[in-house]
Amino acid sequence: MQKYFDIEFWRRVTYVDVTLWLMRAAVIIVVVWGTIGTLIDGRYSNEQWFDFVMFGLTMGGIYALVALGYTMVYGILRLINFAHGDIFMTGAFTAYFVASPLGKSGFLEENLLISMIIICLTAMVTCVIIALTVERICYRPFRSVRSFAPLICAIGASFFIQHSFRGMYGSSVRAYPDVEFFDKLLSIGSFDFPMIQPVVILAALGSMTGLYLIVMKTRMGTAMRATSEDRDTASLMGIDVNRVIIFTFVLGGSMAGIGGVLYAFVFKQVYFFMGFFPGIKAFSAAVLGGIGNIPGAMLGGFFLGTVESVGPALFLDGLGIVAPYQLRDLIAFTMLVMVLIFRPQGLLGERVSQRA
Repeated sequence: MQKYFDIEFWRRVTYVDVTLWLMRAAVIIVVVWGTIGTLIDGRYSNEQWFDFVMFGLTMGGIYALVALGYTMVYGILRLINFAHGDIFMTGAFTAYFVASPLGKSGFLEENLLISMIIICLTAMVTCVIIALTVERICYRPFRSVRSFAPLICAIGASFFIQHSFRGMYGSSVRAYPDVEFFDKLLSIGSFDFPMIQPVVILAALGSMTGLYLIVMKTRMGTAMRATSEDRDTASLMGIDVNRVIIFTFVLGGSMAGIGGVLYAFVFKQVYFFMGFFPGIKAFSAAVLGGIGNIPGAMLGGFFLGTVESVGPALFLDGLGIVAPYQLRDLIAFTMLVMVLIFRPQGLLGERVSQRA
């Protein structure tokens, strides 16, 4: 606070600084004003707020799983894999062709755990294959080249994947099978929620915990962290950097596969364009938590999902906006812009190497 009483500080203030302060103040005013208006109006019951939070945590777990792919690839290669959202789509879409016959035959209902393992493995294998193909074509040839070529290739791969699946399977929406166990309502006091929500949250937390243990407690995880710090030095110390990068894409693809299946069972549908918006939001979650930071991606995913779910009712309804829930994407992307402007290192800070 002392710097604000320093004359030299105020001499260094520019019009850009003032504009950014005004933007920050405007966002705070809108949020506070809308929140007060919503709470005073009392339109939503405690049960509805609980539903908002549960759905937000459910979506947050899916965003976090996808965000891990972004953050790990960035941590190793310092590049954003913008095809990752479509890799997420390929897993869910391919797993549909396993889930559908299992559902029609009744095997899915009778042997839910075995069926989910089969469906998730199908999605994970598909995502890993596509992720490794993207790495081989879009990233490996340009590792030593500092240009926009890898980014442009990744964007091109994104469109190629989308329209390849559109060409193979059409643009129609495919319905995932209903599962009675997932649709069953649980009750905690006066709060009711479908079983699929805690299943998704627990599955996401379990997957992320397993990934974190791999990265922090295994020999390959140590190699990944060393490569993230300094790829050239890691190579000189005997680490097979190429193997580490491949393993990183395998982990990211696996998390995307699990996230895709969970997303499909929540919304009960898949289509060729389904990976775009979740992919962008997962990228926002990675940036929010601190891209390159695995715990940050987890935190960012859950935080973004919760704010996206609760925000329209809490912030926008009190402003008199009609159908505020249709503007939930606005809240997500506004958060991304604000984080990029005011705290680009994210909530937990970007884990980058310190180079002389």
